[in-house]
Amino acid sequence: MTMNDTTRFVLNPRLHAAASALVAFLVYLKTLAPTVSFIDSGELAAVACTLGVAHPTGYPLFTLLGWVFSKLPTASEEIVRLNVMAAFFSSVGIFFFHQLTHLLLTTTVSRTALAKEKHKARLTHGLLAASAGASMMLAFSETYWSQATSIEVYSLHALFLSVVSYSFFKAVLVKGVSNGGDDSPRESSPWWYVFAFALGLSFTNHMTTILLAPGFLYLYFATQGSSPATWKRIGLMGLPFLLGLSVYLYLLFRAVQSPILNWGYTVNFERFTWHLTAKQYRVWITWFTDSAGRQFSYFLQSLPLEFAYVGVALAILGILILWRTNRKIANTIVLMFVGCILYSINYDIHDIDSYFLLAYVAVALAAGCGVFSLYSWLLSKQGLKSSTAAWLLVGIGLVPLFVHYAKNDESKNYLVEDYTMNMFGSLQPNAMVFSFQWDYWVSASYYYQIVKNVRPDVVVIDKELLRRSWYLKELGNRFPWLIRGSQEQVDAFGKELYKFEHDLPYNSSVIQARFVEMILDFISKNIASRPVYVTPEMEPEFTEGFQRVPEGLALRLYTDSLYHEPRVPPFSYRPFDREGRLENSLRNMYVRGFIAAGSHLYRRGKIEEAEAVVSRAFTVVPNSPEALAWLRQIKRGL
Repeated sequence: MTMNDTTRFVLNPRLHAAASALVAFLVYLKTLAPTVSFIDSGELAAVACTLGVAHPTGYPLFTLLGWVFSKLPTASEEIVRLNVMAAFFSSVGIFFFHQLTHLLLTTTVSRTALAKEKHKARLTHGLLAASAGASMMLAFSETYWSQATSIEVYSLHALFLSVVSYSFFKAVLVKGVSNGGDDSPRESSPWWYVFAFALGLSFTNHMTTILLAPGFLYLYFATQGSSPATWKRIGLMGLPFLLGLSVYLYLLFRAVQSPILNWGYTVNFERFTWHLTAKQYRVWITWFTDSAGRQFSYFLQSLPLEFAYVGVALAILGILILWRTNRKIANTIVLMFVGCILYSINYDIHDIDSYFLLAYVAVALAAGCGVFSLYSWLLSKQGLKSSTAAWLLVGIGLVPLFVHYAKNDESKNYLVEDYTMNMFGSLQPNAMVFSFQWDYWVSASYYYQIVKNVRPDVVVIDKELLRRSWYLKELGNRFPWLIRGSQEQVDAFGKELYKFEHDLPYNSSVIQARFVEMILDFISKNIASRPVYVTPEMEPEFTEGFQRVPEGLALRLYTDSLYHEPRVPPFSYRPFDREGRLENSLRNMYVRGFIAAGSHLYRRGKIEEAEAVVSRAFTVVPNSPEALAWLRQIKRGL
């Protein structure tokens, strides 16, 4: 290999993109969750391991890839293999984002002072440094990084945002976007069909891929014109797009095979479209209401810290530079950002951060232009060597790594696993438990019961999912005795539920009454043959006529009014000090479990035992205000 060959190899953008991806991957592995995590982690893991059907919109591509990763010998347990998959997808996304940034910088630097630099190596160093710096900012931004540490569909979504964007810009810029006036259509490029296929595949993972549309449609017509040739190309792209989108047929084919997890029961066109359009979740889309204002306020407050402030400052600089050098690209990035925000703020959910991913990608792209501009300034105004300036700018890109490390380090987070096992430990053999603690253990129970065969004797019923007809079918497949024993009440509720699901006139009070009757019948028909439990958040109307007795983290139901000793089994709890909505809520569930048992003992005059049980709350939440207040109340009562 000659010196020129070596130089070309060392300065190859793909090599630097791979290096950026490798750095990200190693950090992701270092901070990887060692087990199941909050919200959908357990359900998605169980679906991937069993080739089931996941919650809307089904995520068929994610499921199929997850099944492959669950079989690879990358770790001793399936959940860790799937967490590694999240790290892999996110880091490959960084590879393509580096390529995308380098491509955009290459086509937009012609009007910068540095582009006129006689020493082309300095230009090359600047392009690579800016691409790497922007890539590191995105890789270690708080939300992007959080998707790389445990199984979730957003890691694959993040990858596709970069792949689809890179292939689209590659197609648009095949001859270079004009910097002045040539708006004629570009010659045909195979990248158009790569883009269309990738776009179709991306939709089979997450429907918010549609948020790319405003920016991409603008740039397509702004650079290609609106001649018959440009419309014909769109038609020709339809075939590879549909080919990618065809992965969604998995939902139909797999559902009819009755997998153990069959969310939505997508066996016909009606249920398939319900699932595909996430009909179940539309109630949380509230267009430009007070909730949208709250979500927008949250976004504005969190954006600067997302990139450790420096990224946002560089993004603002980058957009200003782009506005002068290539207004079409600047407009496209702004539309990507704004389109994402306008949609996402109208989704009224707690964990909205992942829906802002496209906006964060847009910020990082703009920041790349800002980094390049800073590189030019360091050389021309500060007289730094190109290599020194390049390393300095890569270092600036790494600032979010140090700012967010503690927040994103999941390597010692066993909260969900411990809580799930402690919940199982609270339940007697062959128990039936009603709960809607999906985010904390119900989702995780799918993984442990179905994949790891932990406590298969326990019947876990999600109270809120019982409001869906598909869930009643799933319960009928898994526990036929449950539905068969209460068939009359199930049919009565199903009759009213049919009206609701098919947008027919319905009476909400009648639906609720039938719903309560069905759950009460489930309990009354089975309580003689198996222990029945509810978790504390279950409303009193669902256990009317039954006594609730604390047993660990759950409440056991009894048909009598006699005294039953509360059972507080030993808990396995590995502390994890990070604060957060989910983490704090989970810890407080332990506290309330201890307080419930203490209160039960106290009412029977067992004061010392009550104090001892409540004091155990401090092993989970030291100086818990709730536990301290309860103990003070006891002392005042004495």
